[in-house]
Amino acid sequence: MAQLMELDQAVSELIHAGDTVAMEGFTHLIPHAAAQETIRQGIGDLVLARLTPDLLSDQMIGAGCVAKLIFSWGGNPGVGSLHRFRDAIENGWPRPMEIEEHSHAGLTNRYVAGASSLPFAILRGYAGTSLLGKTANIKSVECPFTGEQLAAVPALNPDVAVVHAQQADSAGNVHIWGITGVQKEAILSSRRSLVTVEEIVDHIDLRPGGIVIPSWVVTAFVHAPGGAHPSYAAGYSERDNQYYSDWEAISRSREGFKQWLDEVIYKGERR
Repeated sequence: MAQLMELDQAVSELIHAGDTVAMEGFTHLIPHAAAQETIRQGIGDLVLARLTPDLLSDQMIGAGCVAKLIFSWGGNPGVGSLHRFRDAIENGWPRPMEIEEHSHAGLTNRYVAGASSLPFAILRGYAGTSLLGKTANIKSVECPFTGEQLAAVPALNPDVAVVHAQQADSAGNVHIWGITGVQKEAILSSRRSLVTVEEIVDHIDLRPGGIVIPSWVVTAFVHAPGGAHPSYAAGYSERDNQYYSDWEAISRSREGFKQWLDEVIYKGERR
């Protein structure tokens, strides 16, 4: 059953060095507060799974937390490259990092297989790409009924899933609406889960298109208003577009990034 915790306690108890950690949220509800607390606590050697690595991933990579990244697309949305990601790949700074690249559909199906307690997923995908043959976790299989060649990817079962949501009730039932991404699948496929929320409510009134993640699959939930910043939480906050633009200059050099790390993460100045 879900337990209400403070953010520092939840991160300390649920995320351990060497874990495979899924941090999901698509366009909005990106769990930045939890990711930054992970950096603050110096938790390293992580295998980070994220459908769309963006600033969250860039910050964790630059801080040396990530040993391997499982992903399907990476960039600073609407701005350009992820410079800390690129520095890690090209120069091994601040540490060498392994990558496992998929399509959106491929990585999503890895979560779905994990959530379904299946060993792998089958999809029509990767045909005509260079990923088949370069990514070890993509195989070609023949359909036993039609003979069609299909792609297969193994189930992904992270040690812990971390997501941000709009609401939870006092029992830890989580309510998400807007673009729901793969948060539900990530939680259902993981051994533990941490959910930060904008608001704790007495009763959940389901919104059209919304989903409820039941408390029995949530390990811990945290009241963290603004926990998705600089992304937005539909119904609660707007996207901080200036932050994304500013990140281009902050992250371009190691010195600029280290200054941000010291001022924002370790000294706590919001920027």
